Amino acid sequence: MGKENGKVVVLDFWASPYAMRTKIALREKGVEFETQQEDLWNKSELLLKSNPVHKKVPVLIHDGKPISESLIQVQYIDETWTDAASFLPTDPQARATARFWADFAEKTISFEGGRKIWGNNKGEEQEKGKREFLDSLKVLEAELGDKSYFGGETFGYVDIALVPFYSWFYALEKCGDFSVEAACPKIVVWGKRCVERDSVAASLPESEKVYQQVLKLRQIFGVE
Repeated sequence: MGKENGKVVVLDFWASPYAMRTKIALREKGVEFETQQEDLWNKSELLLKSNPVHKKVPVLIHDGKPISESLIQVQYIDETWTDAASFLPTDPQARATARFWADFAEKTISFEGGRKIWGNNKGEEQEKGKREFLDSLKVLEAELGDKSYFGGETFGYVDIALVPFYSWFYALEKCGDFSVEAACPKIVVWGKRCVERDSVAASLPESEKVYQQVLKLRQIFGVE
């Protein structure tokens, strides 16, 4: 049995942009997998056992062996299922550049960064969160330029890292009273292009559904 065989399970939470990365990567490679939805307020024994350090989704379980952290999972998927095209270019410098921008997206466009917007009422802290979010998107937009995808004409590693957050834009806009499209129109065009891919469309939830989830989170965290 080759290493690409064996049952594949994703410990998932439907609104997690990090879990969306893993599901997009698997679908891009044509890998069949199951998802196990987690209650993040009452985590399963399997999740706690599979990711004892961070205790977070997603966890990719392949042939009974768990792998944590979404970008590491995307790399693992790319290296394991090699029949389909790689997410990374062949040139070493281009690969390093892609890794740099995926790392930049990981550090600047994040759940915690978004929480500075949806987790605060109007005021200085929310304004700071909006400014940081849009400034980072503008940097990414400059790197995207007029290309179809971050890697050029090929959907790849940086796109997989960033596009899940596209499904959160609407919720952030509603909570923060701003427009991503007004600030970063090319990012929005890119996001729409990505969603035309079956792998992305099947992995990203409806924006309204994410917004309703964010409203629940605001209630849980006592944000009026």
